Amino acid sequence: MATGSAQLDATASPPRPRGAGDWTLAHFAALERIVGALKAPLATDTTVDLSGLGALDTAGASLLVGLLGPERLANLASADPTLPAAQRALLQTVGTAMSGYHEPRISLRSHTVTDVLARIGAAMENIYHQQVRLLGFIGLTLETFARTVFKPRSWRVTSLVAHVEETGLDAVPIVALLTFMVGAVVAFLGSTVLADFGATIYTVDLVAYSFLREFGVLLTAILLAGRTASAFTAQIGSMKANEEIDAIRALGLDPMELLVLPRVLAMLAALPMLTFIAMMCGLIGGGLVCALTLDIPPVMFINLVKSDIAVRHFLVGIAKAPIFAFLIAVIGCLEGFKVTGSAESVGEHTTSAVVQSIFVVILLDALAALFYMEMGW
Repeated sequence: MATGSAQLDATASPPRPRGAGDWTLAHFAALERIVGALKAPLATDTTVDLSGLGALDTAGASLLVGLLGPERLANLASADPTLPAAQRALLQTVGTAMSGYHEPRISLRSHTVTDVLARIGAAMENIYHQQVRLLGFIGLTLETFARTVFKPRSWRVTSLVAHVEETGLDAVPIVALLTFMVGAVVAFLGSTVLADFGATIYTVDLVAYSFLREFGVLLTAILLAGRTASAFTAQIGSMKANEEIDAIRALGLDPMELLVLPRVLAMLAALPMLTFIAMMCGLIGGGLVCALTLDIPPVMFINLVKSDIAVRHFLVGIAKAPIFAFLIAVIGCLEGFKVTGSAESVGEHTTSAVVQSIFVVILLDALAALFYMEMGW
């Protein structure tokens, strides 16, 4: 097997490149060095002699493309009768395939500060696009609701009831237990701190204020963000991965109406009810600690709450529940539609749904607290 070679034939006028030997993968390294040494701009009318060419494969053809250029090589392959038909076809195919190829630019040496700034910029751009998609999906959800609310035949009552049971009824034990324990902890801490000031009686007000205004709705929303938003993403994402959503569209059905709207309405119904249960369980936990450690009987606890806590504090807390419910459900469904088709994608978007939901809930709760404080509510 003769190693391929390429050289300029000085006897010709003008000098022309001559290729000979086997241009195959076995000789690729040596041929690449030869081509690199000969690589120079050639006039468009310069002829090339490939009559001495032996065996040829795609590796050798790619080197010839690099030496002569794809257009010259394609023209040569079609015009040179000395080349076998198989070699002409191979040179034309490789030349056509590499006609749009450009050598990649060598990346500059990375710098730590540049890399950090690039990652921050990419993260900010990703957040921006996420918020734009979220706003668009919110608008699409509201449009679907407005389109179907006056069409009773389009209501998915069975699906709605099933999701209310899944998101609301099944979540009662964990919500009640968690808020009961947090209420007990708040009462215990309050009694410990207020005892230094001789104001342990105000532990009742502390528990009532905190759960009616903040803890009841916030803890419930965070629990449902981790429990329900992830479930919505996993359910819709699995359907997306299995191409079931494409099948729904092929049947002439609307995935927004069939999958999203029942889940959103179920959350809107379930979260306020769970918030009320959380408020009551938090008060019960605080009342139990007050009865055991501060000798405040339940009747006295209830009377203090009735006399010191206005109804507006309950309304301030419960008013945030529908907003949190809507955003949690929308984020969970949107992340499900973003799934690309693999199990890894389902896991990534499920995690993203939980993180986004918790972040949005805490952010809106902080903004609501500032707004209520400025309004004097």
